[in-house]
Amino acid sequence: MSLIHRYQSGGFSIVLDINSGSVHLVDEVTYALLPCLEEGLDDDAILEKLTGRFSPEEITGALKECRKLMDEQMLFTKDIYEKAIEEFSASRQSVVKALCLHIAHDCNLACRYCFAEEGEYHGRRALMTAEVGKKALDFLIASSGARKNLEVDFFGGEPTLNWDVVKELVSYGREQEKIHNKSFRFTLTTNGVCLNDEMMDFCNREMGNVVLSIDGRKNVHDFMRPFRSGKGSYDLIVPKFLRFADSRGQEKYYVRGTFTHYNLDFAADVLHLADLGFRQISVEPVVAPEDADYAIRKEDLPKIMEQYDLLADEMIRREKEGRGFNFFHFMIDLTGGPCVYKRLSGCGSGTEYLAVTPWGDFYPCHQFVGEERFLMGNVYEGIRKPEVAAEFAACNVYTKPDCKDCFARFYCSGGCAANAYHFSGDIKGSYEIGCELQRKRVECAIRIKAALA
Repeated sequence: MSLIHRYQSGGFSIVLDINSGSVHLVDEVTYALLPCLEEGLDDDAILEKLTGRFSPEEITGALKECRKLMDEQMLFTKDIYEKAIEEFSASRQSVVKALCLHIAHDCNLACRYCFAEEGEYHGRRALMTAEVGKKALDFLIASSGARKNLEVDFFGGEPTLNWDVVKELVSYGREQEKIHNKSFRFTLTTNGVCLNDEMMDFCNREMGNVVLSIDGRKNVHDFMRPFRSGKGSYDLIVPKFLRFADSRGQEKYYVRGTFTHYNLDFAADVLHLADLGFRQISVEPVVAPEDADYAIRKEDLPKIMEQYDLLADEMIRREKEGRGFNFFHFMIDLTGGPCVYKRLSGCGSGTEYLAVTPWGDFYPCHQFVGEERFLMGNVYEGIRKPEVAAEFAACNVYTKPDCKDCFARFYCSGGCAANAYHFSGDIKGSYEIGCELQRKRVECAIRIKAALA
């Protein structure tokens, strides 16, 4: 198992020490000798191998610097986490800290790539009642132990189709905060069709974050996110989204898009959104069955990698010009990041995080809704299948074979369990295309940090 990842990008020679997270910008001689150190060659063998390309003094100096970093546990650092995660998992009492409330299994758009089947999720159209929603919040409070800060995401379908219940549940949550010494962070994901000033004002008072769904350029967005009539939705939502983002001070929101096989030049969509005035942007690859016409294919990967590099270059340029923006997939913390458990075990689906259907059923996350094997219980009876939670609790980067040799494992925490299941049949499997793209995004994110340091 490699302990370092080295690559060249944007004029930089970059070395990531995988287990410590240390990042080094190195010169040509250091870049060349690191594989020799990894092979275990002694100094004489390294000198013999590299003399001719570099002078003995250059090689000796680079070796001295590398050994100093090794002594400081910043290079070729050993993995101390595998034992730690076993001990932590064995002693840790997991609590539920977040719910995804499917407030509406219905939608007013007919997006071509929608995994939720226009909001139906393999089932029937339905709106969550206030009774079910309140039971869900009661369950979250009761299952959260001593944890004070709790999160609730209003999701769909399209949540604004059930707006009165959203408001009633937020009001109920605020009442319960005082009674139980809890603090709710509410969030909302919307396509913007029904969005109005009253909703924006309410969100600005009560929602810690909002996700605004838009795919980028008008032709791209309207092709993939039309109404059922076939008419596009871009012209309706863009003015509202811009006003909403500005009303939140260009913070605590994301415009969130999806790119597909039909717009592999997605960097243009990211930059289009930035040019419109959005400063918090996420445009992510579609995850779709391999036979879908819009699915990302392996042969698309070179084009996508090229687009990530193009986007990184442009982001560096704009940041230096004072007109930068955040791109979700390039935002990584090189100073330490999340706690060790989070880095190793991921989003907490099935354990700390659950999805709730309109009729009150629990699933590990929104992407498992409708998969009966993962139906865990309901708001009236609680968790009836603790074995499902145990299965997800045992899922981490050390129980996923494809993660063990991946340099990016501590940044993606093993990736999405739902994607792994849908493409490999096992939550401990992997989604190969997704893994390739994640590795590239980490490389680009580090390069941006290096260029702006």
